[in-house]
Amino acid sequence: MNRKRSSMPNKSNHHQGGHLTNKKTPVRKNQVQKGDTLIYALGGLGEVGKNMYCYEYENEICIVDCGVLFPGDELLGVDYVIPDYHHLIRMNKKRKFLVITHGHEDHIGGIPFLLKQVQIDAIYAPRFAKALILKKLSEHKGLEKVPIIEIDEDSSIKTRYFTVGFFNTIHSIPDSLGVLITTPNGSIVHTGDFKFDLTPVGTNANYQKMAYIGVMQPDVLMADSTNAGVEEFSISEKDVANEILEIMRNAKHRLIIATFASNVYRVNQIIEAALKCGRKIAVFGRSMENVVDIARKMGVIKIKNSQILSPEELSRTPDNEVCILCTGSQGEPLAALSRIASGTHRHIHLKPSDTVVFSSSPIPGNASSINKIIDKLFRSGATVLSKSVLTNLHTTGHASKEEQKLMLQLIKPHYFMPIHGEYKMLMQHRQTAIDTGMPPENIFVCANGDILILRNHELLQSDWRYQGDDIYVDGNDISGLSTAVLKDRRILADNGLVAVIIAIDSKENKILSRPVIVSRGFVFIKDSQALIKEAEFIVGASLQEKMKEKTTFSEIKNCIRSTLEPFLYKKTHRNPIVIPVILNSKQTMEEITKKRAAHDRSKRPIHSRRENNHREAK
Repeated sequence: MNRKRSSMPNKSNHHQGGHLTNKKTPVRKNQVQKGDTLIYALGGLGEVGKNMYCYEYENEICIVDCGVLFPGDELLGVDYVIPDYHHLIRMNKKRKFLVITHGHEDHIGGIPFLLKQVQIDAIYAPRFAKALILKKLSEHKGLEKVPIIEIDEDSSIKTRYFTVGFFNTIHSIPDSLGVLITTPNGSIVHTGDFKFDLTPVGTNANYQKMAYIGVMQPDVLMADSTNAGVEEFSISEKDVANEILEIMRNAKHRLIIATFASNVYRVNQIIEAALKCGRKIAVFGRSMENVVDIARKMGVIKIKNSQILSPEELSRTPDNEVCILCTGSQGEPLAALSRIASGTHRHIHLKPSDTVVFSSSPIPGNASSINKIIDKLFRSGATVLSKSVLTNLHTTGHASKEEQKLMLQLIKPHYFMPIHGEYKMLMQHRQTAIDTGMPPENIFVCANGDILILRNHELLQSDWRYQGDDIYVDGNDISGLSTAVLKDRRILADNGLVAVIIAIDSKENKILSRPVIVSRGFVFIKDSQALIKEAEFIVGASLQEKMKEKTTFSEIKNCIRSTLEPFLYKKTHRNPIVIPVILNSKQTMEEITKKRAAHDRSKRPIHSRRENNHREAK
């Protein structure tokens, strides 16, 4: 780096909008200065997923969570969406440590991608999250060296500038923590994902510690906004457990239950209910198998090997002694339940006597795919049960509006920043804070990359921001090149592909035969012979003109594209991807022509147009 703080302004050297301020320029109040604590998110604002929040002071950065966002249908073939780590890469000389609030993928899924690019001193994670992270890192060579330090609510992290403490919260996974970060400019409470449940499954929230933090008058609260639009208190997880147990008792035949693999407490309740009713468990779905395996090793789920059915044992066990636990509650096309509903699962075939239970609620955007699965299940004759006003088959892991009010009243912050939610959710949470008496000017609704300045217990919106873009991950590629690949996929999906095959003799600088055009997903070839023939003629004429003088392969390809693309758009109002294929061999072209002619003769007894082309080429 050329400057000590190249990505942020200071009193003497601030690059703002292309202008450089000097020592004589007065410093604005909302301009970042040396000694400020900076608060910003690289993911998690304006979206539900890829949570990543940074707290920066001098040469230290405390990062809270590092998640992924699962792509929607419009992101064709993309596996994950992760934050742009470019700012942290530029800050590689600064010391960085990562604090994890809990083990869900939208909070830990980005860790392997981060560690490949950014130097992290240590990862601090609660017990269950640590086990999930170790499993994740074991799949990536060279990343196991990063120290992962287990924490609980009694832990404390002390660095030169930061002191980090913790308090227990309730969520749908064990060992969920809230975070208290103390910096030289003030204190920040980061809730992580939370809810309040007065009859919880697992560890209870530490209300006393939250109230004590409130007595200390923290400067800033950053709180989960996911369910900011939900009015009432969420139902207790124990109510869901009772509902599932009742269904187990009443079901006379085989039970298939789909839920989120990440909802460990729910998975445990389903298993406990099945064992109480004398049923054995068969687990399907890779993520479900991993979670059950880790939870058993950690004692969260207690089930003997003899009570777990292998796929082979499933067919030999009476239906009334079977409970199948699987993934696919959101209609994911490759998940276990989708394959069961479609009749393509290797080990499970639906029977009219089956009862299928959805112990989940639809994530926004998934309702259509879930309804398709439910329709297929009904067509097979199965009984299907899902969450409704009549059933308590699911409860959320996120605080509703009333629970958010309780958090605000317990912590009593001077400033508030809603996090973890779409923009609508952030604004709804803002209104909730106003309803509890917080001044509107003390609430900051931000976007990824926006910087808040904490200066001597005062919070300000900076006039500076960092990059907050999305990076699309295809496989394990984190270069960002998948973004360009995605653009090509969209063009292919919308407009198709046209390949132009030409044979040339570069020694003599001449075309050996008229170009051959092959189309996929662009037009129906049988009804577009005239269009293809005209396109071949136009490209051939353009190439003949081009090759009157010495030329390069690159110029030939550009000639094909610049000739064909405008012609196809004029005729069809579509822009397919045009791929020129150049064969620099007289012999190769003759062999291809012979094969094509033989293939056409086997399909049609009469001479085809391609055979005529073959004779013309000779």
